[in-house]
Amino acid sequence: MKKNLVYPFLVVSLSFLLGACSEQTKETTTPKKEEVTNMKENEATELNNTPTASWSYEEETGPDHWGELDLSYSACIKGSEQSPVNIEFSQVKTSEKLESIEIKYQPTPFSIVNNGHTVQANAATPSNSIVVEGKEYQLVQFHFHTPSEHQFNGQHLDMELHLVHQDTNGELAVLGVLIQEGKENEKLASVWDVLPKDETEKDILINEPVDLQALLPSDQASFYYNGSLTTPPCTEKVKWIVFEKPIEMSKEQIQAFQQIFPDNHRPVQSLVEREIFKD
Repeated sequence: MKKNLVYPFLVVSLSFLLGACSEQTKETTTPKKEEVTNMKENEATELNNTPTASWSYEEETGPDHWGELDLSYSACIKGSEQSPVNIEFSQVKTSEKLESIEIKYQPTPFSIVNNGHTVQANAATPSNSIVVEGKEYQLVQFHFHTPSEHQFNGQHLDMELHLVHQDTNGELAVLGVLIQEGKENEKLASVWDVLPKDETEKDILINEPVDLQALLPSDQASFYYNGSLTTPPCTEKVKWIVFEKPIEMSKEQIQAFQQIFPDNHRPVQSLVEREIFKD
């Protein structure tokens, strides 16, 4: 599958090391792939052993206070390219001068954890990747939020799936797929069969390989923008690709997740001077 993508306003500095929806206190630390897959506290890699403050989606440790909890979380309140955002269709720019993006997924074994913030599936093999502007990003993990973190025309959907990819320099590209109530999603049935209700210490093997390519919407028109991780420390310089068409899950599937995490979304952030593009 081929798509086009441009980031004319993004120059990624290799001095910034990214981890999916988490950032390191020291930006010069070399990222290690095994640490990415074992991440428990955030949605990506903590690449050193420096303790960071506990955070949540509620009250004093919720999104409004993330930037106050730890100096390494300062981007949560001081950043200018924060995610998620509201995608107002009438304000999206269309561009034909785009380079290609390629999604290369195949059925792959995953394990699953409840890290206290979401249910996260970790890739057991490096079988899935995307190519963006000539760079290959390997899929590290995917996870879920409810309600959706991104908004379409000011509206949330029931859930959102994030597929987090990292290149050899630790830079990130995230595919976002919004989810609405509808038919049962058979491609996620094996994941939902082993949803851990409580925080886990060890990964749980998913019974069947997960076919992520079949999970994506058939119409893959997408929105592109420069953003950040949506959890502390809200690291910026993340490439976001958000599919316009949602996928469906049954009411029972959605409720099964919401019984574990009733609300684990960050509110939308200001675009500031950013633009959102559509292919």
